[in-house]
Amino acid sequence: MTDDKLHLVAVNWRDIKDPDAGGAEIHLHEILTRMAARGHRVTFFSCRFAGASEEESYDGIDVIRHGKWYDANFTLPRRVKRFLEGEKADLVLEDINKIPFYMPWYTDVPVMPVIPHLFGATVFRETNPLFASYVYLWELMIPHVYRRCRFAVISESTKEDLVRRGVDRDRIDVVLCGLDHGRFRLVDGVEKFAEPTLVHFGRVRKYKAIDVVIRALKKIRQSVPNARLVVIGDGPELPNLRQLADQLGLAGAVEFTGRVSTEAMVATLNRAHLFLNASPKEGWGLTVVEANACGVPVIGSNRPGLRDSILHEKTGYLVEYGDVDAFAARSVELLTDDATWQRMRTEGLSWAGSMTWDRCADEMGQLFMRGAGR
Repeated sequence: MTDDKLHLVAVNWRDIKDPDAGGAEIHLHEILTRMAARGHRVTFFSCRFAGASEEESYDGIDVIRHGKWYDANFTLPRRVKRFLEGEKADLVLEDINKIPFYMPWYTDVPVMPVIPHLFGATVFRETNPLFASYVYLWELMIPHVYRRCRFAVISESTKEDLVRRGVDRDRIDVVLCGLDHGRFRLVDGVEKFAEPTLVHFGRVRKYKAIDVVIRALKKIRQSVPNARLVVIGDGPELPNLRQLADQLGLAGAVEFTGRVSTEAMVATLNRAHLFLNASPKEGWGLTVVEANACGVPVIGSNRPGLRDSILHEKTGYLVEYGDVDAFAARSVELLTDDATWQRMRTEGLSWAGSMTWDRCADEMGQLFMRGAGR
């Protein structure tokens, strides 16, 4: 490669074609496709999934798949190591959004961890204590394993999390995410639902605390009787949430759509009145800004990530994590106060408009050049 072009080797559990790909995969893909379009070589390693080929190229990226989701943190780094022994690379990008791969143990090529967020103690909400302890302990090694690395993170909350864990503040750079404005936007001619409608979309997992949103709906309907909730997405917690809605007498007021196309999701957002995110922790809270881009004010937990993506009392409200009454009260306020709703809608559109993937890729590209010693 020439002095102004890099060979970037990225490592992530999933690539964007994996059916379970989420926000972390979108983030890395949007950046790397732009790096490839600018003439940089990009090789992407991820684990295999059903029906996936071992190697393919798309969007300018060469994708190599190896290992399964349950062993990728052991098998994938070894595959990358073999590749790097026969190829010259300038920088390894390790996306840490599950269990770290510990890539500095496998190569002398400079490694830059790219971190949306770390689980920390929240992992115990999602899985059994044995596996949760495994993930928790694996994360504890990050300050030691990556002690010579520069980190790229997507929010000040993630930066502060790393600092608390013992990573030098001066080795952490924050680059905010972008947004696909071609998809997440106001759609002309779309009218709001006749009933006051709340929306939650994303992976339906236990740690996302969607149960708090459903419980809040029960209280909201005491003041706004025809309020309803649409939960968009799929995941292992879906049966439990259906059961909760039935137990609370909300079976007719909560719609579970499962996985839908982005176009269908955007259409629903455009017709909705509020977006709620009760998660205890996010890397950034991309779904929040996507909702803002569709003209929807948001209410979320005052926790890491969400306190970066929600501008309190401007684009929505931050409330205490797990506080069902607070979620309900703020929702009722916005559903019954049109002036405040309109103001937050306008500020949300402006805030989301400032988030572009081109800007994100420009800033990350500068970090990559520095990380590669250019």
